[in-house]
Amino acid sequence: MSVRVFEVFTSIEGEGILCGTKTLFFRLAGCPFSCFYCDTTEALPADSGVEYSLHDAQVLIDKNLQEHTHKVNFTGGDPLIQYKSVALLAKYVQTLGVFTYLESACFDSKRFAHVLPYFDYIKIEFKTPDSEFVKSHNYSTVYENMLQCLAKSVQSDKTTYIKVVVSSRTTLEYMQRLIQDICGVATPQELSGFIIQPTYGVEEPSLGSLLEMYDTIHTRYSDVRVVPQLHKYLGAP
Repeated sequence: MSVRVFEVFTSIEGEGILCGTKTLFFRLAGCPFSCFYCDTTEALPADSGVEYSLHDAQVLIDKNLQEHTHKVNFTGGDPLIQYKSVALLAKYVQTLGVFTYLESACFDSKRFAHVLPYFDYIKIEFKTPDSEFVKSHNYSTVYENMLQCLAKSVQSDKTTYIKVVVSSRTTLEYMQRLIQDICGVATPQELSGFIIQPTYGVEEPSLGSLLEMYDTIHTRYSDVRVVPQLHKYLGAP
């Protein structure tokens, strides 16, 4: 078995509930989706990056893992594209005594279930319909998979949190529906946070709309935060 890797590097985590932690980023190649705000478009092609055997990929992790690294973030692209290899690599990282973190759009609940046992931190990212993630007629199917992934994660007692990237296109009505559906799957006690992440440099939402979204989520889940991408301001990758 092999794995196609776009890049491996150490930086500061710039998103989510673990923002600010020293992290080894293991960026996998390949993503079939098309979010208009994507900042890693060069990693989207399935043939981007370099193909490694699993053994060589483990060596790559060993060589790049620095002292005091809090976690290895499997990102992309989208890790679920190469889910079988990702599961084995995450399992290997756990043997090193380092936390594992899954950064995925959670578009396939069966693939998600396959990798879930090998991850300590799970970010369930709900892509909005306005993100151009998928064609509108396919969105409901993907959305249902996201909810199923959330259910599986909290049932497995993983450290699970929600992230939503919002832009000037994102509607308050969508956020109202989203929090209602999330609360139908997971209780506030089962979640470790709800992150509203504004887009950066493209169709950025206004402060007023961010406050409205914050209030909408807060009515059902109080541990909500508006957190921009820290690494963009640090000039970090």
